[in-house]
Amino acid sequence: MNEDIRIHSWPCSYYLDTSKQWVSGRLSLTPVAIKFAADKTGELLVNFHLSSISEIKKESSNLIFSSLTILEKNTKHWFSSLQPNRNVVFNILEHFWREQLLSSQGAGAEAAALQSTKGKELTGLLTGSQKRLEDTAKVLHYQGEQFDNIMRGLNKIEGDMDVADRLLTELESPSWWPFSSKLWKVPLETKPKETATVSDSKNQEGIIIRIPVIITHRTDSNVKPGKLTLFASGLEISDCNSQVIHRFESKDVDDIRVHTPYEISVRQRFIGKPDTSYRLLSAKMPEAIPILEMQFSKKIQFLEDALGFVGARKSPQVDLGTSIWQAATGLLGGVVQPSSPVESREGTDNEEVQLQKQEKISQEEAKELKQILKKLKGLALETEAELERQDEALDSITTSVDRTTLNIDKQNRRIKKLT
Repeated sequence: MNEDIRIHSWPCSYYLDTSKQWVSGRLSLTPVAIKFAADKTGELLVNFHLSSISEIKKESSNLIFSSLTILEKNTKHWFSSLQPNRNVVFNILEHFWREQLLSSQGAGAEAAALQSTKGKELTGLLTGSQKRLEDTAKVLHYQGEQFDNIMRGLNKIEGDMDVADRLLTELESPSWWPFSSKLWKVPLETKPKETATVSDSKNQEGIIIRIPVIITHRTDSNVKPGKLTLFASGLEISDCNSQVIHRFESKDVDDIRVHTPYEISVRQRFIGKPDTSYRLLSAKMPEAIPILEMQFSKKIQFLEDALGFVGARKSPQVDLGTSIWQAATGLLGGVVQPSSPVESREGTDNEEVQLQKQEKISQEEAKELKQILKKLKGLALETEAELERQDEALDSITTSVDRTTLNIDKQNRRIKKLT
């Protein structure tokens, strides 16, 4: 992730202690730092890491009103005249500051990151790929359940069509036909079981991912903290108390725009009334975007600032997880590929030796990488098998729908003859 990406910027004034005066400029937030540049000179007066912040407060005094203070180590920075307002800036800065402290890239891990080995880098990349595959498996599992429910529904429809066919045959038969009364004695299937199956599947739907977000509704200038929850069937926006603000089913979402790697907007269009639109900002959004792209591949749009997030890809429709997997594969290839041919008889033990020799990866890291790769292979095979099963189910559904349509047309013609 590019640490120079500008997540947000706000016009404001900064109190320059050396000259004892206020300087107008722009306060900017990046994934890891806070900066302030003066308007007149363009000079960067403030530039410090989020992990070095001790406190962010809203303060005021007799001389300074509606100000925001940031305590960085032993230095207190004052910002005033914040636009659109102080609360918006405070909520966003506090969100990214807290998430930075909670993440592995916080203050405690910053020094360790400088000494990160190739093994740790590979482990991180492959762990990310494993998470993407697990999320994909969850979505596919839910889709598989929906296909199963559709098949059960179609089988029920076909059963009802058979009953209707027998009833029509009874109506069409002459009154003197001796076996006509038997046609009415057909046991009808009860519906509660099917209904319960569908509802149980809905209630058991699992959460794919839940992240903290800063929520803006439509074009309101005020923002408030909340949560974004992604399900296989849609997404849900709730407040800090887990009270649902709005739930979008997959069919309700008309478009999702990715403004930056950290900010998206979700919209549902209406005719004759305002659209339902939410803008969501989060430090954890890069984890949710690949899942959103997988679920809403035809509805998601990457704007210019967000395309840099996915690298030099040709189309925004390519899975974000692919770029992570390719990066991991490239690094792994550079580690595993020896300078001279290696005999295949060494097997998996030789891979561990090569990992350790080529990039000085420890034995523990080599074993961990081997375990992750084994899990990735298993997940990939399971995903491939589920996709094949769903392809077969889709073919069966198509055949069943065609057959049911023909039966309906046939019975409509018979009903017309009777009337």
